[in-house]
Amino acid sequence: MTRTPYPPTVLVLRALGLGDLLAGVPALRGIRRAFPGHRVVLALPPGLTELALATGAVDAVFPAEAPARAVPSLTHWAAPPPDIAIDLHGNGPESRDALAALSPRRLLAHACPDGPPWQGQANERVRWCAFLQAYGIPADPLDVRLPRPGTPSPAPGAVVVHPGAASGSRRWPGERFAAVVRCLRATGHHVVLTGGPGEDALVRAVAERGGQPVRDVLTGGLPLDELSALVAGARLVLSGDTGLAHLAVAHGTRSVTLFGPVSPRLWGPPPSPDHVALWKPGPPGDPHGHATDARLLRIGTGEVAAACLTLLRPARAGTRRSGPEVARVH
Repeated sequence: MTRTPYPPTVLVLRALGLGDLLAGVPALRGIRRAFPGHRVVLALPPGLTELALATGAVDAVFPAEAPARAVPSLTHWAAPPPDIAIDLHGNGPESRDALAALSPRRLLAHACPDGPPWQGQANERVRWCAFLQAYGIPADPLDVRLPRPGTPSPAPGAVVVHPGAASGSRRWPGERFAAVVRCLRATGHHVVLTGGPGEDALVRAVAERGGQPVRDVLTGGLPLDELSALVAGARLVLSGDTGLAHLAVAHGTRSVTLFGPVSPRLWGPPPSPDHVALWKPGPPGDPHGHATDARLLRIGTGEVAAACLTLLRPARAGTRRSGPEVARVH
């Protein structure tokens, strides 16, 4: 019996979080176009499998994850050595070495002798597209859109407010989110609160202070397909600098994103009148710190409510939205 040979494989390492996956979509699509005859496999946490496949850029997912954004082990790779291995995980030798241990025919990484210099102050999407371009692989940093998910939205047409974030330094105070929720509800908007795993207490506290009915409080962390559908069908997403903001950009949903320790120039949305990034300039902070960043605390509730109401205001044909208007928040 003749065995079917393995197709040539491109193994890409980007075993990080939701926002990292979505910021890497332009690079992944560039890889897909550059190697049409290869099987593109993405090493990332298994919980992101469905969304990774929805990008249309990868054929399969290789489960790989490690805590605190560390480099995961790839020793459970059981297929023949990859034809090409590409490090989109980081710029250090650890991720390069994890791929090199699989003996790929060719390895592309910042830490390789032929790798391009690391662009530390570039936007995340631009950085990885430029990395590929240095190897002769074109990629468009604006190629971010995802198809609308087949799962129905649990709250179509709602304004989605997501007060949580992976670290305290990127978490705007809950009482301020509650004030904006009250403002949005007072102006007739249907608001839905969401939170990730472990954020139920925060979400419930915001709901209570914001006068939010229980039916519009989605705790426990929605399954990723439902969360994606919720964002795709929303009128607006308000959140901190977290994965949900990237999901809004991917689905073309209007968004207001609050930045603190990290400038939106590095992790913010592409330039668009539909996406507002609020940030107070200052020295960079710790994006993984515990205390709310000082720059984030300088963003007021009136400023946030004004940005949301401006984006929610219907635009007349042939006109562009102006900057945020002044809103009264009690």
